Amino acid sequence: MKIAVITGASSGIGKEFVKQLTENESFDEVWVIARREDRLFKLKEEMGDFIKPLSLDLQSREDIDRYKKLLEEKSPEVAVLVNASGYGKFEAFSDLSLDSQLGMLDLNAKALTAVTYITLPYLKRGSRVYQMGSLSSFQPVPYIAVYGATKAYVLSFTRAVNAELRNTGIKMMAVCPGWVRTEFFDRAVVDDDIITYYNKFFTPREVVKKALRDMKKGKDVSVVGLSIRMQVLATKLLPHKLVMKVWLKQQKKK
Repeated sequence: MKIAVITGASSGIGKEFVKQLTENESFDEVWVIARREDRLFKLKEEMGDFIKPLSLDLQSREDIDRYKKLLEEKSPEVAVLVNASGYGKFEAFSDLSLDSQLGMLDLNAKALTAVTYITLPYLKRGSRVYQMGSLSSFQPVPYIAVYGATKAYVLSFTRAVNAELRNTGIKMMAVCPGWVRTEFFDRAVVDDDIITYYNKFFTPREVVKKALRDMKKGKDVSVVGLSIRMQVLATKLLPHKLVMKVWLKQQKKK
């Protein structure tokens, strides 16, 4: 049985991956994972019976184990894995609750690592893994400190494991967009005065389309938009102390 597994599939970039992957490829089943069961079943109604809703909270070790047991029972070939679950909180580190800080670590980094590890034995030559990073992966980001750090982890982890897999025919890529118009901001923005400057927004469709194209090219990182790629280049060439100073000035922070 050939399947795709997509976490964070109830909205935003995860949902867009479901749509674009199934437009371009046939799967026996597409396992869509998120906490909001009603949205997953609505997605099934929209797209067809090949959608298999799995209501799981990936911050829960118990639900991670449920996913592991399902793989063991079905023993599928996982042709595509997309780890799109995650969230951010925009706030000063000292002002944000400890639960929010640790929750980002649990979902953005630990759950992504666990799902990747558990799924790896079911990947075959030609299988592809998309890991959701961010433009924040490339630099320290004040007022998004923990979120940015989790995305830096995703980028480093993805590129390293992709190198380890170089002789297996399995490809892993970090998807690192800038600002994207999704429900992410409904949860991320605690105070409108914290982050005030947004240089450019992309759509989930643009991000996923570029990611699928970059995977075919064999890249291990996908960044949509020339202006964003230039920004990534700048973070590589300039001292991070200066990059952070520019960021703080953009956000009108002294």
